[in-house]
Amino acid sequence: MGLATRLNWLRAGVLGANDGIVSVAGIVVGVAAATSSTTAIATAGVAGLAAGAVSMALGEYVSVSTQRDSERALLETERRELAEQPEEELAELAAIYRAKGLSAATAQAVAEELTARDAFTAHAEAELGIDPDELTNPVHAAFSSALSFTLGALLPLLAILTPQSMRVPVTMAAVLAALALTGAAGAHLGQAPVGRATVRVLAGGALAMLTTYLIGHLVGMAI
Repeated sequence: MGLATRLNWLRAGVLGANDGIVSVAGIVVGVAAATSSTTAIATAGVAGLAAGAVSMALGEYVSVSTQRDSERALLETERRELAEQPEEELAELAAIYRAKGLSAATAQAVAEELTARDAFTAHAEAELGIDPDELTNPVHAAFSSALSFTLGALLPLLAILTPQSMRVPVTMAAVLAALALTGAAGAHLGQAPVGRATVRVLAGGALAMLTTYLIGHLVGMAI
């Protein structure tokens, strides 16, 4: 697995964990504002965790499967073109390297050497930007997404089980601290400004918890 692929997996994991933290935190804080029943809060949190993990897994599986099918179709077209018109494909590969700044002679030599070594891989990478040996596995992607969501969701679920008088402030503090870490990690992996990304994540998490808390409080008063 190449470095770029590993970084993409790490970024996806951080985002999945962030979704788990915010989603379940919103649920348990909202329910805690409506009732003091630990059983009701825990049930809602576990249900939210399970539903979110399954939803994330299914969404990732469908998305990656669609992408993989598209990549396979493109690769099959490229394989067929190489078999039916090798000279035209060689000229196309040389043109790609000329467009990247190589001289005509050097581009032609590079194209010929790569074609002699592995024509299919050379064309797939240069023309399509696809490594035929590194197509993403939808099952792995689904499992990774569900796992990262679950790990993130466990934090607010455990924090809300603290004594009643402390559960909401403890959960909010734990969630904001975790979001600061995931926001900074995601920004670092994406080579984006850490401060700005962290503030956005914190603001979003705080807004989500405040909104669900107010809704839960109003519902609890009305019932």
